[in-house]
Amino acid sequence: MIKIREIEFGAGTPKICVPITGRTQEEIFEQAKKIAPLKVEVVEWRVDYVQFLDSEKTILSVLKSLRNILGEKILLFTFRTKKEGGEQELEIETYLELNRMAAETGFVDLVDLEIFSSKEKLGYYIEMIHNAGCKIIASNHDFFKTPSEEEIISRLGKMEQAGADILKIAVMPQSAEDVATLLRATSKAASRFNKPVVTMSMAKLGAVSRMTGEVFGSAMTFGTVGEASAPGQIPVGKLREFLDFFSFSDK
Repeated sequence: MIKIREIEFGAGTPKICVPITGRTQEEIFEQAKKIAPLKVEVVEWRVDYVQFLDSEKTILSVLKSLRNILGEKILLFTFRTKKEGGEQELEIETYLELNRMAAETGFVDLVDLEIFSSKEKLGYYIEMIHNAGCKIIASNHDFFKTPSEEEIISRLGKMEQAGADILKIAVMPQSAEDVATLLRATSKAASRFNKPVVTMSMAKLGAVSRMTGEVFGSAMTFGTVGEASAPGQIPVGKLREFLDFFSFSDK
């Protein structure tokens, strides 16, 4: 379990994360203002959607404004690369520098690092981000298949070994058995590792995995207010109902 802004990850009901996917500053702030009053714990800024990626000054300004709009909600900074389902591509060092810069602003609580895409200098950047007082979600996404149970657990274990604070994997099911594989792996990983695990089976076929995290051990789930950032995400209102239905704790 880890605590960020008094929110405990790995205890009780999975925390809800809502993505901001605006391409312009106006769209970003409009989405943030819709999310701010909602009962969600985490807001993810998907920076790979923006049209101003080459302007560090603008990114810093947007982060400051998002912090003001969102108040005490946890802010997750994510640049999702194309090979893991994102909108844009960056050179590895530029990608890592972008995450370091975001962490060092003090406006961001979490950054997402695609840990298997950025092995070069990864340890250095993990240390720099932690030194800035920011936590790290290590992530891996497979938009084509569901690996074996053993492989899913192995990848999560490598994330823990690398020094990440939260371990995340998202996979694409081709069958109901694939969904069951992800859920079995989640349960075992949540028991085995000391860090919170976040998992999901994508698309409508895998939607059950987004609702039953408390049962199987996934600490966070992604919902939508408007545009989804990945297939199978559920609108926040419905998602909260499902989480409450499957909850057996008071946290």
